[in-house]
Amino acid sequence: MKLAVIGASRGIGRKVVDEALERGHQVRAMARSASKMEIAANGFEAMDGDATNEVDVFNAIDGCDAVILTLGVPRDLRVLKSTTLFSDATRVLIEQMEKAGIKRLLTVTGFGAGDSADKLSTPERLTQKAFLGRAYEDKDVQEQLIRDSDLDWTIARPGILSHNCKSGQYKVLTERSEWRNGLISRADVADFLVTAAEGTEMIGKTPALQR
Repeated sequence: MKLAVIGASRGIGRKVVDEALERGHQVRAMARSASKMEIAANGFEAMDGDATNEVDVFNAIDGCDAVILTLGVPRDLRVLKSTTLFSDATRVLIEQMEKAGIKRLLTVTGFGAGDSADKLSTPERLTQKAFLGRAYEDKDVQEQLIRDSDLDWTIARPGILSHNCKSGQYKVLTERSEWRNGLISRADVADFLVTAAEGTEMIGKTPALQR
């Protein structure tokens, strides 16, 4: 496959790039600093760009089989202020995917976004609201935009992220009754995303990912 990864330079996005290349897929990686990723691999293409810019996004995804959107929370905690990054980027991406004729979209939000919010315990809810509340308000909008689209989408909701190595032993909880928060490595989230992109089983699902 040829995969476009948006938000590819760090975090889950970088792990997705590594996992996809390891499996023999072609990868076009877009981020503001994608050209600094220093990856020398056949089938890898770096493209500097802004996830909210229509031209940048179209150029990044054109000709790809699927798009994996992995925008993360800003490191400088500007998330404590109001943000529309996730919804703005998603609006642009949906429009450009339709223009490019690409149907398959996979994205990462987080446990507590959308209808998984009521599965958080009271301490978890208060902590998330205190530190990531503005980001998750926008992730709620992002999820609804994706649900309302005509794309073949998957929304992954990982729990608390770690830097641990890929284990390949994690739970993919697709049933609402099973949803819970927990820990998972970024590498395992990447493993799920690439695996889901390779098949159709996860289309239209919002799995919670936990160790």
